[in-house]
Formats: sequence, structure tokens, C-alpha cells
Amino acid sequence: MRSFVNRVSELERLEGILIPDGDVLRSSGVCIIAGTAGVGKTALALHWAHRIREKYPDGQLYVNLRGYDPGPPITANEVLDRFLRVLDVPAGAIPPDLEARSAMYRSLLAGRRMLVLLDNAFNAPQVRPLLPGTDVSLVIVTSRSRLSGLVVRDGAYRITVDMLAEPEALELIRRVTEGYRGKDDREELAELARLCARLPLALRIAAERAASRPWMPLRELIRDLRDESALWDALTAENGDEADAVRSVFAWSYRALPAAVASLFRLLGLHPGPEFGVQAAAAIAGCTISQARQMLDLLVGAYLLEQIAPDRYQFHDLMRAYSVDQAGAEESMETRNAALERSITWYLWCAVHAQEKIAPLDRRVRMDESSSAVEAIAFSDYSEALRWYQAELANLVTAVRVAAQIGLDDLAWRLAAVLRSYCMRHNPFDAWFAAGEIGLKAARRVGDRYGEAEILDSLGKAYVQSHRLPMGVEHHRMALAVRREIGDRLGEAISLNSLGLVNLRRRHLLEAYADFERSLSVLRELDQPYWESTLLANLAEASFELSRLEEAAEFAAFALDGFRHMNSPDGQGNVLRILSMIHRERGRSDLALGHIQEALSIAHEQNNQMWEGYWLLELGKVQLILRRPEESLIAFQRSASIQRRMGDRSREARALDGTGEAYREIGRPLEALDFHRTAAAIHRELGDPWQLAIALENILLAIRSAGTGGDVSVHVTEMFSVLEQLDDPRAHAARDRIAAALEEDG
Repeated sequence: MRSFVNRVSELERLEGILIPDGDVLRSSGVCIIAGTAGVGKTALALHWAHRIREKYPDGQLYVNLRGYDPGPPITANEVLDRFLRVLDVPAGAIPPDLEARSAMYRSLLAGRRMLVLLDNAFNAPQVRPLLPGTDVSLVIVTSRSRLSGLVVRDGAYRITVDMLAEPEALELIRRVTEGYRGKDDREELAELARLCARLPLALRIAAERAASRPWMPLRELIRDLRDESALWDALTAENGDEADAVRSVFAWSYRALPAAVASLFRLLGLHPGPEFGVQAAAAIAGCTISQARQMLDLLVGAYLLEQIAPDRYQFHDLMRAYSVDQAGAEESMETRNAALERSITWYLWCAVHAQEKIAPLDRRVRMDESSSAVEAIAFSDYSEALRWYQAELANLVTAVRVAAQIGLDDLAWRLAAVLRSYCMRHNPFDAWFAAGEIGLKAARRVGDRYGEAEILDSLGKAYVQSHRLPMGVEHHRMALAVRREIGDRLGEAISLNSLGLVNLRRRHLLEAYADFERSLSVLRELDQPYWESTLLANLAEASFELSRLEEAAEFAAFALDGFRHMNSPDGQGNVLRILSMIHRERGRSDLALGHIQEALSIAHEQNNQMWEGYWLLELGKVQLILRRPEESLIAFQRSASIQRRMGDRSREARALDGTGEAYREIGRPLEALDFHRTAAAIHRELGDPWQLAIALENILLAIRSAGTGGDVSVHVTEMFSVLEQLDDPRAHAARDRIAAALEEDG
């Protein structure tokens, strides 16, 4: 950083809190760098973190908590979601509540040497859940607050950063102006520093102004700044406040901007979200991308904006507040709302275009085509669209919130609804629920029943995928009722299918079958070949679970023909999995193997690990039937690894149970027993009686195979207890098998 000046005494104090212990540095675990706005807390923290990063070899975590931005600060829950993902915790494995997330975070950091930088904290409660609680990791916190609660309760070390000493302030000005100006008078430099309250942020802006006017005598620049300061003093109630010096420098630099650049500066403060790219800036200003890029370069050069990546920008929190103030003073309410509408509309249409690449067969949300003239991004492929969603998700959620706040309810619910396709594939639950709940209220305020149903459908999926099935059922039922009311027949069929999938997951098989039949009946009135094939596949799976193998095979054959005609790889792969299950149970193992291998080929071609991990479960079962337990072991272990990364604990447990079966067939029943017990514990925790019954039966088989004579009565009792909850042919068969085995054992 060319304008960072060595804060020698502060750095010495910071270094002094680290106590060497062999290869490890120990400390209180938390260091607070406190000071007024613009004093250089972040620059000091980043500089020190860079110096000591090699002492923390297990990684670094950084977040701007935005405690003093105009918008709401980032919550600890949101930060933990982000940190846990960076620490390779799959989205589905991240718990929803703050306490559980914090516990998982501390567990992952236990024993690690991590450096965590929490920038711009608002208060202690925002920070406390983010502390790893170990003396070998270090958390650096910057804040305008003294955060006394962290010092008293958590033993944090605090250093207060004051304005620069005069020699350091002059050195900072010289560094910025070096090569642009001749030698300026020291007394004039000192006067310039005094007018900037010797605060680094103000000094950088003033020095850049001087550097950009190499032939203007410094005394003239000082006179201009002194006049600006006097004007600001006359307008403020707290003369002498250091922050007033910063704002007077802002005003001095801002008034020197060309009119178009000043307008962009004002409007960017309104941007919904903490950071933005060039195209988003062009959208909010209503200018071309080329014009926006040129003006952004001028703002960065004047230190009025920070460039944080090749195409990403953000404000210092003080600067954004100043920008918002200027927008309020110089732009009418109509102009401000028009800029926000342009911005939110741009985000909406970019999200629509990204959805077309990420989920081309998903049902489209109805759009107001009159707003499509906005120059949104046209994505070239799936990967580009996915990267955009990942970079912009926080802005998208904020755009939904801002749209609702300023009365653009139609934009709010549509954007929330479009986010469904991305969210249901990646499970960013905090963002998903936040956007959905705002969108639902917006749709209801404008009385848009179609929009209400779309958001209810999205929230239903979010609840189901976050393992809150009762809430999922409730929202899908509400969506179904609205869709029937407004005559949305395709929507009605989709809601019935969603309810069927929940019932299939809960093993309410006859209810699931009936839901699928009703959905298919509606679809046959419509020309929806993709959805018809989807329902036929779901009916095939329900029929299989009900032990109606002939019927299942017939449904699956029709579904496969449909998906092949449409060239739908995900549909084909799923039906091939179902056909493999059917043929495996019919004793046609070679045919089953061919089907599941074809399905896995599709997963590999599409580079889709979610499909691969799920379909490997079936491959492992087929290989067991074919007496290839060593190959089966490989399939189950790879499936377990993928499911763990994907965060699907239910399927991971099924893979672990299959691993136990493979070990038992190899002749290692004691190892098998460990895997079965682990699987049973997970299914017990998830409340899945059918998979728990399967794991318990495998425990009994492993104990018998080991010949240990262990007591099986507890497992038998539990198994009969969970099977009593189920009333389907497979559950009845399992009860009969166990009863027969017990009778045989005498």
C-alpha cells in the first residue's frame, strides 16, 4: 500500500502481544484495534496481518462486518455461514441457528493456527460468536467502538489508534505526491495535515488532489480546503470533531469532480449492496459501460472509491455515508428511486439470464417484458452464470429488500422467485429464506396471487431441503391452494409433485403415489413433456418402494423414452437408477449393472458430483448382488465422501451402511458393525425410521456373522418399534425376516 506509513509504536505494541512457544505464537486470542473513523485502523490491521501471516499456516479468514455502513451490519450468523463454507463445510451440513454454527466453527478451528480479521465491527455481540476460543489462533478486530465487553469478558487486548503524528502525516503526503510535485514547503504541508486532522483517509484524498495539480501552489490548495472547512464548520453542530475534518476534505474533493463523475458518485452510494462491478455501476447511472469504467477510474484515483478486485469496487463506510448525504441533498426522490429501479431491474434480468444457463428446464417466472430493455449480462455458459450468482448473492438479497422498502414490490417478489433455481441447487439457506420472506410479503402487498404462489413454492423447497419437512408441507399446500384458485394448472401439477416428493421422503408411500397421480392427471391436459416424464419417473420410484415391480418398470420405460427424446441428461440418469433398482430386485443383475453404469457415465459427462454420489449407492448394491464386495466397497466409500462434501447426511449414512455390508461380505464383520452403528446413529438423529430399520437389521446380521454372542435384544426391540411406524410391503417383509431369524435362533 503506497500510502501506508509505518506506525512504529503501534506495530511494536501489537507484536508484543504474541508470545513465542516453539513454532507457535500464543496470545489472548483477540486483539482489538480501535479508533475514530478514517484513522487508518483497517490499513494497520491489514499491514500487521500481512507481516505475521506465515506464523499462522492453517489459513486466514477476512470479513468486513460493515458495522458503520448506511445499511444493516452483517450478522454473526451470516459470517459463520460464509466462514464454514470457506472451511469446506458443505452447505447442507451448516446448521441454521447461531449457537450450533458457532460451535461447529470453534470445533473446526480447534488445534489450528488461523488468522481471522474482523473489520469494522459494530459491537461485542456481533464479534463474540466468531471467536475460536484458542490461544494459537489470532482474531484481529477493528472498530470505532472500544468493545469493552470483549476486553472484560473475553480477555481481548486493545490498542487505540490515534491520528498520525505530524512527521508521519507529512511522510504520507510526500509518498502520495512523490514524482508529481516539486518540494513543497514544510510549514504548508503541516498546515494541510492539520486541516485533515492528521487522519490517513483525509490525508490520502488531499495528497491525491495536490498530486493531480502539480503546478498549483500548495498554499492555494490549502486556502480552498480552509474555506471548505469553514463552510463545513458553519453547517455542523459539533465543531472540532475529527470526523468533521474528514467530511470537509470529502466535500473539497467532491466539488472538484466533473458533473457526470459527481453524479455517479452520488448514485453509487444508493447501490443495493456493499460492493459492485462496472456493469452494475453503469446500470444505476444509466450510462454505458465504457463511460462508467472511465468515471470509476477517476473516483478511485481521487481516493473516493476503493477498487478491491479487477472489476469490483466498494466505498469506505464514511465515504458511502457522505455519498448518500449528497444524493439526498442534490437528487430528487424521483431521481433516486429511478436509479434504484434501474439497478434492481438490471439485477433481476441478469439473474434471469443466469438461470437460463444454470437450470434451462426449470419453470420460468413470468416477467414484465417491458423492463427487459435493460442491458443485462448475457452469460456464455453454466460456469460463468454460476460465478456471477456466487459473487452477487449478497447484492441480490439486498436488492430484494431495497425494492420492497421503496415500493417496488413487483420487482421484489420476481427477483426473490428467480433466485429459487440457484438456491435449490446450492442451499444458501440464510439468503434463500431472507429473500423469500421479503418477496412473499411484497407479493401479498400488491395482491399478486401468482407471485405469492411462486414464493410459497420457493420457501417450501427451502424448508424441505433444510430438513424442516412440516414447514415445507405447509408452504407447498398454500402454494397449491393459490395455484388452484388462479387456474395455474402447471403450477398446480408442480405443487402436487412437490408434496409427493415430501411424502416419498417421509415414506408415506400411498400418499406420495396419489400426489404423483393427481399431478400427472393435470399435466396430461397440458403440453409439458418434461414434467410428464418427471412424474412418470417419480411414480416408478413410488411403485418400486411399494414392491410393484412390473408397474414400476412400465412407468420407468415411458419416462426414459421421454427424457431421451428431450435429451435431458438428469432425467435419463435418474430413470436409469430406478431401472437398475427394479432389475436388481428381479434378479437381473447384469441388466441392472448396465443401467447404473450408463447413469454414472451421464454424471461424469455432466461433471455433476451430486448425481454421481447418489447413483453410486445403487452401483454398490448391484456389485454386492454380483458378489463383487471389493468393488462395492470402493463405490460406497466414494459415495460417502461425495455426500459428506455435499452435506447430505442421510445419503452419507446410507453409503456408510453400504460400506458395512461390503465389509461383512469380505469377511470383516467387526469393522462392518462400526459402520452400521454410525449409520444407525445418523438415521436416528434425522428421524428416518425406514433407513434406521435397515441399519438396525444390518447390525443384527453383522453381530451374527461375527459370532460374538452379543446381546441383540436392544436392537431387535428398537427395530420392531420403528417398523411399527411404517405400513408398506417392504416394512412388513422386514418384520417377517427378523421374526423368522429370531425363531431360527431359538
